[in-house]
Amino acid sequence: MATLLFSALSVVSALAFGSCLSVVPEEKPYLESARTQYNSRSFTSVLTVPNGEKFGNWTWPEMCPDNFFAVGFQLRVESEQYGLDDTALNGIRLICAKGEERSFLYTIESHTGFYGDWSAPQYCPRGVLTSFQLRVEPHQGLFGDDTAANNIRFRCSSNPTLTGTGLGYGEFGLWSESCAGGGGICGIESKVEEFQSGLDDSSLNDVRFRCCAKTQQ
Repeated sequence: MATLLFSALSVVSALAFGSCLSVVPEEKPYLESARTQYNSRSFTSVLTVPNGEKFGNWTWPEMCPDNFFAVGFQLRVESEQYGLDDTALNGIRLICAKGEERSFLYTIESHTGFYGDWSAPQYCPRGVLTSFQLRVEPHQGLFGDDTAANNIRFRCSSNPTLTGTGLGYGEFGLWSESCAGGGGICGIESKVEEFQSGLDDSSLNDVRFRCCAKTQQ
């Protein structure tokens, strides 16, 4: 009992003097959805890939705030449906940060499909996202089950590649161009097939990303 009391008093005393103790968990980063409020931000180029599928329409863009760039991502994926209608990759959420500061983050995602759960976030160890590769299942014909986009892979400016946790239908296509001049991905726009009312759903079919230049300090 005396040991427990001493430990409790030690923790309280240390907190009172502002000590960072290992027993105090690190705070999670603050996340805020940017939605479309920063869409006036200028961008330098748009990254695309040639293997996106044809169903659905391009929806609205969303942009990171000024001086923020995408440093990580999450995927919304419907798991394997085992003979029922599969949709695979439904959405991509980018996580935006300012420099290497990761305590205050914004998210952007454009339009997403309605199926599946969001994965745990993946981050570049350093730097920003600069290019991507999309895994797409080609059209399966009149009576086939289309899943369209299945997974995505990003390259970071510090060189590592991050592969998502999507499904395995189709193949990864060619890499996009990279954001030029030391810039990075700062915006997203998705191509989504809306709910098909009991017919074959494919949800996310294609995506394109916007590049922004880094402000000279």
